Amino acid sequence: MQLIDIGANLADASFDADRDEVIERAAAAGVRGMIVTGTGLDESESALALVERRSAVLRCTAGIHPHLAAQWTDAPQEARERLGGVLGSKLAVAAGECGLDYFRNLSPPAAQRAAFAGQLELAAEHGKPLFLHQRDAHDDFLAMLREHEAARLGGVAHCFTGGPGQAESYLGLGLHIGITGWVLDERRNHDLLKVIPLLPLDRVLLETDSPYLLPRHPDVKPHRKRRNEPCFLPYVAREVARRMGIDAEELFDAACGNAQALFGWPNAEPEQSDQQVASGRSDRQSLG
Repeated sequence: MQLIDIGANLADASFDADRDEVIERAAAAGVRGMIVTGTGLDESESALALVERRSAVLRCTAGIHPHLAAQWTDAPQEARERLGGVLGSKLAVAAGECGLDYFRNLSPPAAQRAAFAGQLELAAEHGKPLFLHQRDAHDDFLAMLREHEAARLGGVAHCFTGGPGQAESYLGLGLHIGITGWVLDERRNHDLLKVIPLLPLDRVLLETDSPYLLPRHPDVKPHRKRRNEPCFLPYVAREVARRMGIDAEELFDAACGNAQALFGWPNAEPEQSDQQVASGRSDRQSLG
C-alpha cells in the first residue's frame, strides 16, 4: 500500500509532543508522503521549516485561511512577501489553504474575497496549484476561480463535503476533489456519498485534515484524545474505494498518481537529502 495524505496540519501544536512518532506511524500504515497545510503566515513558515527537516516524506502548502483574512488585508505587502517566500521553495507544492468560508464568517466576506483574490494572483506568479477551502460560499468562490488565471494551474477542493452540483462545477474547472474522514461520518456524509460513485478516478485525492475529522470507525484508536493523524488515512481510502465500487489497491494507486500529477511529488527519482533540498532554498459513468 502507498498513500499520500495531501492535507495534514502537522505543524499544529497538538503534534508538538510526538510529531516524529506521528510521521513514523504514518509510514508504518503505508502513507508514503504527507503535505503539511499552511493556514496562515506563521503556520506556513512553520510548515516549511518542518518540511525542510523531513523532506524525504513531507511537502507543504502556503496560504491564509479565510478565517484569518485580516492577515492579508491588514498588511497585504507583508503577507505577499512572506507567503511568496514560502512558495518560492521547491518544497512548497501548492498555494493555500485559501478560499471563502461564509459558514462562520470569522472574517468579513469582503475581507475574505480580498485575501482570496490576492492569493490567487500569488499562485499564478509562482506557478503553483491551489489548495482550496469553501464552505457556504459556493457561488462567490466559483465566480472568483473563473475570473482568475490561477485556476488554470489546477488544484484541489480540499475536504470536499458538497453534493453532485458543486462537484461538477469544480471538476469542470479542472480541479481535483479531496476526500477526508467525512466519508465515514454517517451523521453528515449524505451529500458526499452521492458524489463519490460518480467521481472520475483520475480526480480523487485523499487526506486526513489532521488533527481534525477523526474517522468514525470502530478500529480507529487515536493515540491522543480525539486527535486524527495521517496513519488513519487507509480507513478513508478503503471506504472511498468501497463507495466507488472498485478494488482498494486500484484507488490507492490512482490517488497516489493523482497527487504526483498535481503537485509534482512524490517524484519517480530518489529524493535529495534534506540538507541538499533546503540549501536550494474511466470506463465508469462520471461527473467529469
